[in-house]
Amino acid sequence: MALHCRYLIVTNMFNLLLILAAVVVVTATTKVSSNSNSNSNSKYNNNNNNDGSIGVNWGTRATHPLPAADVVKMLQDNGFNKLKLFEYDEDIMTALSGTNIQVMLGLPNYMLDIISSSPDAAHSWVQQNLTSYFFNGGVNIKYVAVGNEPFLTAYNGTYLHITLPALKNIQKAINNAGLGSQVKATVPFNADIYFSPDSNPVPSSGDFRPEVRDLTIEILDYLHLNEAPFTVNIYPFLSLYSNDYFPMDFAFFDGMKKPVIDGKLVYNNVFDANLDTLVSALSKAGYPDIEIVVGEVGWPTDGDKNANIHKAKKFNQGLIRHVLSGKGSPARPGNIEVYLFSLIDEDAKSIAPGNFERHWGIFEFDGKPKYELDLSGSMRNKGLSAVDGIKYLERQWCLLDSEAAAYDSSMLPDSVNYACSLSDCTALGYGSSCSHLSRQGNASYAFNMYYQLNDQHDWACDFSGLATVTDNDPSEGDCEFPVMIAYAHSLLLLHTGVWGLLFTILVGFAVFSVSLCV
Repeated sequence: MALHCRYLIVTNMFNLLLILAAVVVVTATTKVSSNSNSNSNSKYNNNNNNDGSIGVNWGTRATHPLPAADVVKMLQDNGFNKLKLFEYDEDIMTALSGTNIQVMLGLPNYMLDIISSSPDAAHSWVQQNLTSYFFNGGVNIKYVAVGNEPFLTAYNGTYLHITLPALKNIQKAINNAGLGSQVKATVPFNADIYFSPDSNPVPSSGDFRPEVRDLTIEILDYLHLNEAPFTVNIYPFLSLYSNDYFPMDFAFFDGMKKPVIDGKLVYNNVFDANLDTLVSALSKAGYPDIEIVVGEVGWPTDGDKNANIHKAKKFNQGLIRHVLSGKGSPARPGNIEVYLFSLIDEDAKSIAPGNFERHWGIFEFDGKPKYELDLSGSMRNKGLSAVDGIKYLERQWCLLDSEAAAYDSSMLPDSVNYACSLSDCTALGYGSSCSHLSRQGNASYAFNMYYQLNDQHDWACDFSGLATVTDNDPSEGDCEFPVMIAYAHSLLLLHTGVWGLLFTILVGFAVFSVSLCV
């Protein structure tokens, strides 16, 4: 190739790259500006300085996660302005940039060991996940949640002696970054760290479990020193799940015929009773006035006989009304900061605690609201906005081929077990939405969940010849046979939109330049 042609190509390519860089800057600026301005378009704002406040947890244990930018827009459309994340996610943090959504950013339990033993690791984590987002148009991070329920009895003491050192190292790293007055490190505890004795089961007798009491008080000392809140996760649903004799009406907020009387205090719901058991434990530890944040509270919609849409709506709406009233609890009047659990169903979450674990979402896996929920607390039947622009795979399902099964059903049990082990069959459990299906229906549901999770590939609907694809929706009543969302379609559109266009221009320009030299 002639020297002047090489020079022409290099020069033109360099000029084009300058143009592309300018376009990228404009695109990024427009995105931040759009995110920032979109707050003013939300339906309502549930952040009232005179009342309690409602946030939401966003877990990401899903096989087909929704595009982060679309979910953040949905949060804004619905007026959510407080968000709790269980760990750092670059896509989510980028989508949150430029919004006014206040964030509690989680540091997962598996990182507690290295963070507790290495101030440098804590500094690096803070630098990468927190400090880098503190700029005009960045992310409004208020809390760092160090671990998640690290003193849970099920963990058998794994994190008992590394939680406080990790908390200290993170807060010191925050302070060293000059953000100590803006960002506070806290530890979300499970409510099993405190109790009331069987001999006097009322809130005022509450205290921390003896085996964790001293460690908890050490953490309280440090939280108090840094003016950070005590964070606790409260789950009234689990009271029903673990005890068939637990009074149903006590789990909700409509009052009960026989309230719990504790001296001069009267308790009509277990949420207040649980919270005030903590208040008593804190008082005994010398911190009666430390701020309390309820990091998780909610109700699942499937996976158990008491997990359904009716009860979930009843609980969450009652909770919102109660929190936003600003009345607080009998022993702790005033505002309560609460984070609903959770935003969206997570079909890849562990079901060790129960099948309900994958069904805590206010929204379905595809971003559709499960029920009406008035976030203003006024008890109006107000619909929530869905995630926009979701696209689905073909409307087709994988079902048991009855003729093939009639010919040879010996492989059916193993095929169903295989399908369920690699997908989500929690709706088939006792008391769940699909528990009424026949043996053939159970097989069809299992086959379809595996088929959808694997994006409807032909090989995912075989099962030794026992399955077949149909375009007739087999859903029955509350038992829905889902069609999976088209995986990360918005992300593909993003990359094939702006970046795809730029790449196409770049390649085309190179070809054009070469053609001039031919």
